[in-house]
Amino acid sequence: MSTEPSHILVVDDDKRLRELLRRYLAERGFRVTVAADAAEAWARLESLAFDLIVLDVMMPGQCGFDFTAALRLKSQVPILMLTAMGEPEERIQGLERGADDYLAKPFEPRELVLRIQRILARIPAPPALAPITNVRLGACAFDLKREELSRGGAPIKLTESEARLLRILASHAGQPLSRERLASESEVSGNTRAIDVQVTRLRRKIELDPRAPRYLHTVRGKGYMLRPD
Repeated sequence: MSTEPSHILVVDDDKRLRELLRRYLAERGFRVTVAADAAEAWARLESLAFDLIVLDVMMPGQCGFDFTAALRLKSQVPILMLTAMGEPEERIQGLERGADDYLAKPFEPRELVLRIQRILARIPAPPALAPITNVRLGACAFDLKREELSRGGAPIKLTESEARLLRILASHAGQPLSRERLASESEVSGNTRAIDVQVTRLRRKIELDPRAPRYLHTVRGKGYMLRPD
């Protein structure tokens, strides 16, 4: 069973409520990302994976109902709707668009957490996959457990930051990872552009031509992705 915290996306144009929910849910063990409206939520969904979305209905631009209907065409991520409208017709409309649950404002934060936990408990666990322990990068090989890189059996020296970054990329091979996520999980100090520096250094060690990378790709608008052999 995964020990990683569930990742919640909170979408609400009320800055005060948005920040209160971010702090409250984080204090209860969730990983939390926030968005002020549907446009920002779509941008977050492009680069991050979420276990559940807490979604306000009444927002400028695309409303929560329309956002839910559009999202359901491409994703089944659970949605818990928040709204000041408590009428049954509005609740039914949200559920018909694909929401998993509905909570009227004002609400008790503890009830929100209980509803989130109930939704997450209904999600079947994914089948267990054998962990990736080694990846091939042409003449290079990387041992994820030992965080060791070699070429033809000869070790290639990696800094601690480079080794952590390569392990994270290799663990999610074929999946674009944002600079923000890579910086957070690899504990690279400085701003997210520090990731660009580390990637450049890694390319010099694993690529035949770092200017035309075969394995460590830049994914425009998303970040970086490793494609092993």
